[in-house]
Amino acid sequence: MSEVVTTAVADFRALVPDCVAAGLVDMSTGMMLAVDTLDNYPGELLDLLAAATFDLFQGRNVTMIEDLFKARRGVTTDRHYFQEIVVNSDNLVHLFLRSQQNQDFVAVIVCRRETKMGMVFAQARIVMKQLESGFAG
Repeated sequence: MSEVVTTAVADFRALVPDCVAAGLVDMSTGMMLAVDTLDNYPGELLDLLAAATFDLFQGRNVTMIEDLFKARRGVTTDRHYFQEIVVNSDNLVHLFLRSQQNQDFVAVIVCRRETKMGMVFAQARIVMKQLESGFAG
């Protein structure tokens, strides 16, 4: 499993255009499982990124919103409602992408702001599918 995760994170970094950092967060523990960056970032920053990812997808208010949306639409599954989130900062684009097969895994992909977002989504989704294939096999 750890080899699959490490390879996937390296693939996110290598294949997603203008990617400067990629990681995979385990939502069941809130821990960053693997990370690949252009620069060396302190562990505290990576821990904060994992915690922020958890809050974005499964924080108390987000969970309440998901439950409301699911109730209004008559959805009765445990599947999370929010699957992808994009955050734009002054210099970077952050894509948070939840695994379709294992809802506990969220990829974090950080790219330069001038990147083509369509290509970021397309490439990130391809790598996520490869990661999910690795989980299955």
